[in-house]
Amino acid sequence: MNRLRVTPGPVLTLTALWLATRALMLWLLTHGGARLLGGGSVSREVWRLYFHWYGVLTQGSFPVHDTLWQYPPGAGAVLLAPGLLPGLTYFEAFVGVTLAVDALTLAALLRAGTRPGRSLLGAALWTGGLPLLLHLPLARYDVQVTALAMFSLLASARSPRAGGVFGALGALVKVWPALVLLGTPRGRPTRTAWAWAGWAGLSCLALLAARFTHPLSFLREQGGRGVQIESLGGTALNLARHAGWPGRTRYRYGAIEIVGPHVQAVATASLALTAVSFGLLVLWRVRARHWTEATPFDAALSAVLLFTVTSRVISPQYMIWLIGLAAVCLTSRHTSQRPVAVLVLAASALSTLAYPMFYREVVGGTWAGCLLMLARNGVLTAAAVLSFVRLWRAARPPAGKNVPPTQPRPGSDRLPERALSLS
Repeated sequence: MNRLRVTPGPVLTLTALWLATRALMLWLLTHGGARLLGGGSVSREVWRLYFHWYGVLTQGSFPVHDTLWQYPPGAGAVLLAPGLLPGLTYFEAFVGVTLAVDALTLAALLRAGTRPGRSLLGAALWTGGLPLLLHLPLARYDVQVTALAMFSLLASARSPRAGGVFGALGALVKVWPALVLLGTPRGRPTRTAWAWAGWAGLSCLALLAARFTHPLSFLREQGGRGVQIESLGGTALNLARHAGWPGRTRYRYGAIEIVGPHVQAVATASLALTAVSFGLLVLWRVRARHWTEATPFDAALSAVLLFTVTSRVISPQYMIWLIGLAAVCLTSRHTSQRPVAVLVLAASALSTLAYPMFYREVVGGTWAGCLLMLARNGVLTAAAVLSFVRLWRAARPPAGKNVPPTQPRPGSDRLPERALSLS
C-alpha cells in the first residue's frame, strides 16, 4: 500500500509563504483606492455589483433583464455563500469565503504534492502565482470556481465519480470547468466521470430551478456580448485605431468593448477560432495513444488556454483559472506543461500591468496600452500553442514502437513502465 510521504519542511515553508502573501493581498485590498491599484475599481465589483445580486437572489429570483448577469445559475449559490457568515458586512464575508477556499485549495495541492512520485511545485505555483494579480483574486469569485475545477482533476485519478461531480458543480458556476473532463482516460473512467457529471449537473440545476425563478436568464445576456478591449480581437482593433480605423470604446455588458465597423466580423472570427480549437481537442482525444497520470491535467490546461485566447472576452480574472490548472499540472512529475506554466506566470504579471495599473492607457488606446496588451496576449497565444503541441507530442508512442493506449488505474499512483517512458 502506498503511504503518504510527509515532508514537513517544504509544507511548512509553503504554508508560511501563503500566509505572508495573502496578508499582503489583503493589505493591497484595503489600499485599493490608490491610482495604480485601480482607484477602487477592483473591490467595487463586490460591494456594489455582487451585493446587488445577493439582494435579488435572496428574494428567490435570478437577476432577470440585467445585462451584467451572464453566469450560469450555480453562480447564485457562490454569491449567496457570504450570507452564511454572521456579524460581517457582505464585502468582509465575501473576502473571508474566498480566502477559506484559497486555503483549502492549497491544502489539496499539498496533499497531492506529498504523495509518492508527485511534486510540491504545484502548491508553490498557486501560492506565489495568485499574488502576481495583486488583490484582484480576493475580489472575484473565480478562486471558488477554479477550486472546483482543480478538485475535479485532483480527485479524478482516484475517483472518477468525484471528479465528475466537481466538474459539474464548476460548470454550473462558470461553464468552463466542464473542459477539465476532456482528458479523462478512455473507457470506464470517462464513462463514469461524464455520467456522474451529467446526473450531478442536472440534479443541481433542478434544485436551483425549484428554488429560484429565471435560472436561464443569463443566456440572453451572454449571447449579446461583443469584443472586449482586452481580447485578441480587441487588441487588433485597438491597434487599427492608430491606422485610422474609426472605432471607439464603450462600456457594455460589464466590460469595455470595441464598437465600430467590422467589429461583428472580428467577433465571428473569434467564434470560428473557438470552434477550430474544439475540433483540434477532439482530434487529439481520438488520436491519443499514450496516457500518463498527468495527461488529464495537461489536457485541461491546454483546452482552457485555447478557449481563452480565442474568446471575445479575456478578463484579468481569467488568469486565476490558468494559474490553478497550471498548478495541478505541476503536482505531477510527468507533466508536459512546465514551460507553459512559466508563460502563464508571465502573462499574469503582464495582465496586472494592464489592469488595474495602467488600464487607462489600455482603454484610451495609447501606444503604451496597445503594446502592453499585445505583449500579454502574445504570451498567452504562445502558451496556448505550446501547450497543445506538447500535449499532442506527449500522446504519441515512442518512435518505432507500437504502444497500445495506457492509462493510470483508479486509486493507484503507479503507472505501467511504458506510460513513464516519455516523461
